[in-house]
Amino acid sequence: MDGLFATIFLEFLGKPVWIWLVFVGIVLTLLVLDLGFLNRRDHVIGVGESLKLSAFYIAVAMLFGGWVWWSMGGEAGLQYYTGFFVEKSLSLDNVFVISLIFSYFAVPRELQHRVLFWGILGVIVLRGLMIGAGAALVSEFHWILYVFGAFLLLTGIKMLFAKDEETDIGENAILRFLKRRIRVTDRFHGHHFIVKQPVGDSGAMRWTATPLLLALIMVELADLVFAVDSVPAIFAITTDPYLVYTSNIFAILGLRALYFALAAMVHRFRYLKYALALVLVFIGGKIFYTQVFGKPDPLIALGVTFALIAGGVVVSLWRTSREAKAAAAE
Repeated sequence: MDGLFATIFLEFLGKPVWIWLVFVGIVLTLLVLDLGFLNRRDHVIGVGESLKLSAFYIAVAMLFGGWVWWSMGGEAGLQYYTGFFVEKSLSLDNVFVISLIFSYFAVPRELQHRVLFWGILGVIVLRGLMIGAGAALVSEFHWILYVFGAFLLLTGIKMLFAKDEETDIGENAILRFLKRRIRVTDRFHGHHFIVKQPVGDSGAMRWTATPLLLALIMVELADLVFAVDSVPAIFAITTDPYLVYTSNIFAILGLRALYFALAAMVHRFRYLKYALALVLVFIGGKIFYTQVFGKPDPLIALGVTFALIAGGVVVSLWRTSREAKAAAAE
């Protein structure tokens, strides 16, 4: 027993093990509650249910942030909230890509939650690996932060001037590779990702992937691509792996819940990408500002980030509403 107590007070990535266990326990509880009780049966998640579930996840994330503030100090609390808000905002683009993936595979609405749920398990692992690697790099080579900063600046500027292009999921190289290499059924088999089917003239039963598995793989791939932007952005806010990881995961958990409300109106956020681009430029520039002028007040960073995103949302809703009215008047 003494050995157990000693273990939980050991440090892991700069924090006692018990603090990590608190977070893991909360996430596991949320996942069990989600799939084990709230969504045990496949069903279509409506906008109302999506908003309620998302509000619940956001409330949990905010309460966790309050605990971080109380236990680790105000600066850590502000960094957590800023990281959460930035990740939440950057992930909005992911909603559009996920909706394209579901449309391409014609995933029935009642099965979409299952893909998102199992997808989040992959996200938890992949983000953990990426953040762990990032923390190791920052700890060993502090100058890597300036690489992150330059990357964010360039990415933000590129987003500002990039033209909107149609995304063709079918042309994705990984998807084409998977279709060539694995057997895939020509229809869905309920919520199963793989099923046994007779193959060839012999009729031997072999495990065969369903289109649902391909959709899951593509969702995971999309998150991996978006993580290339979001992980450096969070490290630009704080280099504390605990704050980086917890803010990341809580933001993603809530966004997956919000997907079913956002997917139907994602076109209304057409101009949000410019706000996200400015956020990346601001966060990337903050790294170099800190080197020259000193560390800015975390509250200012949170305020600027919130103002940019809120402005992007308001402008998007206003402009698309005007465009819709103009089109209706013609």
